[in-house]
Amino acid sequence: MTDVLFYHLEHQPLERVLPSLLEKTLERGWRAVVRSGSEERLEALDMALWTYRDESFLPHGSKKDGNADLQPIYLTTDEDVPNGAGVLFLVDGAETEVYHGFVRIVLMFDGRDEHSVSKARKQWKAAKAADCTVTYWQQNPRGGWEKKA
Repeated sequence: MTDVLFYHLEHQPLERVLPSLLEKTLERGWRAVVRSGSEERLEALDMALWTYRDESFLPHGSKKDGNADLQPIYLTTDEDVPNGAGVLFLVDGAETEVYHGFVRIVLMFDGRDEHSVSKARKQWKAAKAADCTVTYWQQNPRGGWEKKA
């Protein structure tokens, strides 16, 4: 059964939060696909993963880099999963209709944007209907996460 985790961003932007979640994913020995809602945002995330912290490196790539099957973290706007990822990150409005085949799906949405909140609610209902285990995490003012549902 796939776990679907909803991360409600309120106090820090995606570029600050995503790298730490990707680090934890790799520490568990999982590969990840990060699916973004736009190419422009994908480029920004690519840059953020290179520069988010001086003492750390997150191995990642996209279609333009080639060797997609070798990338521990693959960035895309498409529904492809060329690296055999166990974890799917959905960011910036990216959605999925396929909930199985992953260990975990992480949907991150901006709580200050009503359209993003509305899309997240729709995905919550779809994940529940697909018999996934669904949890909701809200960001606290210190940037940590509190499980709310």
